[in-house]
Amino acid sequence: MAIETDQPIAVFFTASNIAEAELLATILVNERLAACVQILPGMTSVYRWQGVVQRESEVLLIAKSTATVFAKLELTVRAHHSYDTPEIVAFPIAQLSAPYAAWLTENVGPEREA
Repeated sequence: MAIETDQPIAVFFTASNIAEAELLATILVNERLAACVQILPGMTSVYRWQGVVQRESEVLLIAKSTATVFAKLELTVRAHHSYDTPEIVAFPIAQLSAPYAAWLTENVGPEREA
């Protein structure tokens, strides 16, 4: 389900290692697809892949963005990711402080003139 507004979202995705996570985070912030990306190392994922249960160490990333740029954010992550099928999951943010909301929307999408 796509939301085509400036609705703030939190996008969760994983990376195979810290170097890949750093690269993805930097690209998303530089391209204004996320205002902020938090990197949480030391996670273990248990999942089924091609019929086999896997257990892998991964790095979790949480990007703060808006629904308007989600499609481009997803394409960018997929283009620079080492996985065939990276997990990219977005959740709408129901509430956030007004100053943070203003900062987020100011730092996502095309640069606005001051």
